[in-house]
Amino acid sequence: MTFVKTKLAIEKMASGQLLEVLLRGEEPLGNVPRSVREHGHEVVSLIPEDGEPDTAYRLLIRKT
Repeated sequence: MTFVKTKLAIEKMASGQLLEVLLRGEEPLGNVPRSVREHGHEVVSLIPEDGEPDTAYRLLIRKT
């Protein structure tokens, strides 16, 4: 579901714009960056919020 929401947000953006997505959980953390790349967009960064094992991650995406 997280990628579906991310994809809808990307579709509304102009090429070159950045989107920040907060990811929680193992499945979105693995699937969303991979799916973003498969759709031809750039993963600029993937940074943990606080360094804890179950932490949220901030994913920064550039629409191509």
